[in-house]
Amino acid sequence: MQQHDTTPTTGPTDLASTRTAFGTPCWVSLTSRDLRATEAFYTAVLGWEWRKAKLGDHFRIALADGAPVAGIAAVAAMWHMAVAWTPYFAVRSADEAAGRAQERGGTAAVGPISLPPGRAALLADRDGATFGIWEGELLTDWETWRRAAPAFIRLHTRDAFDAAIFYGEVLQWASAGPGCCEVTYEAEEVVLRSGGDVVARIESGALGSAPDPTIRPHWQIHFAVADVAACARAAEHHGGSVLRQDAGEAVLRDNDGAQFTVTTSREP
Repeated sequence: MQQHDTTPTTGPTDLASTRTAFGTPCWVSLTSRDLRATEAFYTAVLGWEWRKAKLGDHFRIALADGAPVAGIAAVAAMWHMAVAWTPYFAVRSADEAAGRAQERGGTAAVGPISLPPGRAALLADRDGATFGIWEGELLTDWETWRRAAPAFIRLHTRDAFDAAIFYGEVLQWASAGPGCCEVTYEAEEVVLRSGGDVVARIESGALGSAPDPTIRPHWQIHFAVADVAACARAAEHHGGSVLRQDAGEAVLRDNDGAQFTVTTSREP
């Protein structure tokens, strides 16, 4: 997450509030080492354009059809951070959510910290999967972001039920309050819905001690695209790699090592 004198530069701000839609994914952020190379890669693969962020030359906002979809921060080497995509979830109180996470065996890597007009934290669940939380105004209307940005996110973890309990308690899924998310079990996965739309899935199978990030517990970002094969070719041409590919989906690694998925479906 990033900040400047008035608003977060690559985090959610401005229009919609986490007080009306909470527990749901509301933003994704990428840490990288080389901003120009990152921009070139995602422009080639996903067709993104870029907007400067006020914090400085290391930060950018990614745009799809003019709508903000993600934050990019070229600070991985400078701040000794992993190169990775991270989802952020809307919460009513970042301090309370971070406290609930720590009480249940999670850890806080950063924050909560004030990033007017809100508060944010970077956390890890008890199996080590990293995620962020955001309290406050969003960069764009949530529905607009959902249409322009990721199709959905998926948690690969050791025990889907245990993870669902952890996140449900931390993010207040299936609570009685208006605007909360619904949780169901379908086709051997835990499914999270917001406003009737699937916004996240949790599946079992990742190995906690595995050195390979494709099987360690982690959140995977899925971007909807028109042509999976073209994205895979562009990724390889621009220094990335294809980890897995079929007709409707490909797991890619960018030129800096961050992993993500492209899919032709808005919902798996």
